[in-house]
Amino acid sequence: MKHITIVAAIAALTTAAVAAQNQGAAAPRVDQGRGAGAPGVSKAGHPDLNGTWLFSIGLPPAAIKRQTNGSTSVKGIDASGSMPAKADVPGALPSTPEPSYKPEFRAKVKDLFDHESKTDQVFYCGRPGIPRIGPPRRIVQLANEMVFLYEDISGDPYRIIPTDGRPHRKDPNPSYYGDSVGRWEGNTLVVDVTGFNEETWFGEGGYFHSDAMHVTERFWRNGANLVYQVTVADPKVLTAPWTMAPRVVKPSTEPLEESPRCVEEDGKLLQNDDHHGQR
Repeated sequence: MKHITIVAAIAALTTAAVAAQNQGAAAPRVDQGRGAGAPGVSKAGHPDLNGTWLFSIGLPPAAIKRQTNGSTSVKGIDASGSMPAKADVPGALPSTPEPSYKPEFRAKVKDLFDHESKTDQVFYCGRPGIPRIGPPRRIVQLANEMVFLYEDISGDPYRIIPTDGRPHRKDPNPSYYGDSVGRWEGNTLVVDVTGFNEETWFGEGGYFHSDAMHVTERFWRNGANLVYQVTVADPKVLTAPWTMAPRVVKPSTEPLEESPRCVEEDGKLLQNDDHHGQR
């Protein structure tokens, strides 16, 4: 399935580029893995979000160990993109530390969190979904759509997000990553996402949701960095929309790599309910 996903993403990029050329416009430049540099402006006049960005899902490992020709190397991991920004970020919306659940659901949230290593399907190779997967590792910005590429051990997903003003599909199949449409609000890319299934959490605190979840992702540049902020609304379970603290994501020169197959063999050995990460 992973090979099919990668082929489909490549086909989508090729189709979009050909379509742009057929309309008499040159396909926008695609950064070839050098990472994003100083902010620029696209041909459409929008900020240029093209580039490869720091791996920023959840809490990545502190280091990666590689063995090559008998020698072992250890490389530290910059986890800053997965953490809330430590300082005020220009353009960010006010945020709150925790989502506010309706009283009848608060015990469920606590129970899920208290038994996270047993109840969180991400621990068992489940897909994190939106917004938990975080910002994409790579952004390809085209005239009328954005292509987001991710690295995740549950399968390397991609998203193709139209920005040509079209509405959501009328009746999409519920999915982990939802149905997305994008628009520009000044210098900010706003991605509106609906059509979710109920099999994910939107945060590692037992933050379950219903099929009515509505996610708004915001992307903008802050110097050479990408800023990512999310608002989650779910009138079935939340008392009000919740906006998380922004994340500042640095450009990266690390190329995307195919994630290894996820095989969970440790769950049955767990003797307690320790948490495996942070919110």
